[in-house]
Amino acid sequence: MKNLLMSFVLLAVLLVVIPVYAVQPPDDFAKSGVSVGVVVEDLNKSLDFYLNVIGMVKTSEFAVDATKAKELGLSNGNSFDVKVLKLENSESAPEWKLMSFGKKATHPKQNYVPDDNGMQYITIFVKTMKPLLERIKQHGVKTLGTTTPAMLSETLQFVLVQDPDGNFIEIIGPK
Repeated sequence: MKNLLMSFVLLAVLLVVIPVYAVQPPDDFAKSGVSVGVVVEDLNKSLDFYLNVIGMVKTSEFAVDATKAKELGLSNGNSFDVKVLKLENSESAPEWKLMSFGKKATHPKQNYVPDDNGMQYITIFVKTMKPLLERIKQHGVKTLGTTTPAMLSETLQFVLVQDPDGNFIEIIGPK
């Protein structure tokens, strides 16, 4: 009986302690989202795409001078300006940071996601697809795939587009 009671106590302790450790993320991060820096060929063209087609908002911008860029290891002495975009103007929204060095990409433009290694696409979840589909059509942005929008389920639609530099953007949301 004593062994049975000790087994129940040990089991109860384990049921309380193990889940606490299993679900606790590291407390290392100041923000819960990831900011992404994207080097583009034509900053104005990319800004137009992300602001007017995707619907992002410009929340800030900053410059990095040549000395600081080299010190930080960001460039070999090139200065650059960064435009910070978000899906919504809130402190917690992830940042999509656009910058340009005014040169063309050295890799070929991809037609499909597996054409190259590295980051290949982002996914944006929307509340409804209709406004986004209207902006895509209005700006003449080509959609990819044989059926657009494609149905992922009875209610969820999927659209794949590329930005002016060929980065894939998948958009998922209800009709």
